[in-house]
Amino acid sequence: MKVVFLENVEGTAQVGEVKDVKSGFARNFLLPRGLAAPAIEPYLRWANARAVREDKKQGDLDKQATAIAERIEGARITMPARVGETGKLYGSITGVHIAAEVAKLIGEPEFDHRKVLLGEAIKEVGVQPVRLRLTRNVEATVEVEVFAEGEEPGMEAPPDASAEAETAEAKDEDEADEEATDESEGETEEDET
Repeated sequence: MKVVFLENVEGTAQVGEVKDVKSGFARNFLLPRGLAAPAIEPYLRWANARAVREDKKQGDLDKQATAIAERIEGARITMPARVGETGKLYGSITGVHIAAEVAKLIGEPEFDHRKVLLGEAIKEVGVQPVRLRLTRNVEATVEVEVFAEGEEPGMEAPPDASAEAETAEAKDEDEADEEATDESEGETEEDET
């Protein structure tokens, strides 16, 4: 059955789109709820006018969201949590927790937790990038740093930095050993002459 969509239906169509859908889906879901109508002239005109209004409204929302995205892109949110001896959290950090911190970051009373695109809850200490869907067309990424309660954020040295420091120390020791070896060889040659 060919229908024109009068409302946005997530995962199916946007306002004003004309699509062929299964007749049972149209009769039992779309038509009774007023989400779509048969694709005939008066409904087509009405849906097109509505689509134009929706596009303008979406453009305004995207403009506002882009300004917010530029402000928070790459920002770091720090969250203390109770941590066990193995570095695992007691409980987890979910999208609801992150949304509350994002609301503080952007200065709003609340931020919809469904806009936090977190695959699964954070269960370890560390820094993770988290995507935020501000509108249908605008996304931003923030860093979420989870640290143990009672410690300061960022206290742990990154594993790469400590490995580099150990490598530099070993290199310095090797150079010192080589210099000592060179000096002792020089003394031996002077003794022979």
